[in-house]
Amino acid sequence: MRESVRLKEDSGKGGGRKSSRNVLGEPIEACSLKPMTGFFRDGCCETSREDRGSHTVCAVMTAAFLEFSKSRGNDLSTPVPEFGFPGLQPGNRWCLCAPRWREAFEAQCAPRVVLRATHELALEHCSLADLKRFAIDID
Repeated sequence: MRESVRLKEDSGKGGGRKSSRNVLGEPIEACSLKPMTGFFRDGCCETSREDRGSHTVCAVMTAAFLEFSKSRGNDLSTPVPEFGFPGLQPGNRWCLCAPRWREAFEAQCAPRVVLRATHELALEHCSLADLKRFAIDID
């Protein structure tokens, strides 16, 4: 089942409403509401100029990736209650920084990807061919 996504205000094009696109050129879908993810914590892998990490890849967490991320200084599995962060478990979907996904891909421990929920700007860091190899939502 696909979750609906609300439109974001387009900050760079004169204030009009614009629907973000995924890497397939379609309207982007929600990544996860439980746990709540996204740079804006709205469930979507939306991005803006303030998102220096490019949290644009909707990834399905694995134990191997969580361990890899922790080894790189970003512990995603430990809860941080004071920030409302429950800690991630294998199987959770999360808006991952595109450069980190690419780094994990090169280290052969990239998590699977939900293309329909991955923002088109992820393509600035990752190739569509690589993302498709790890996709769970296309044939």
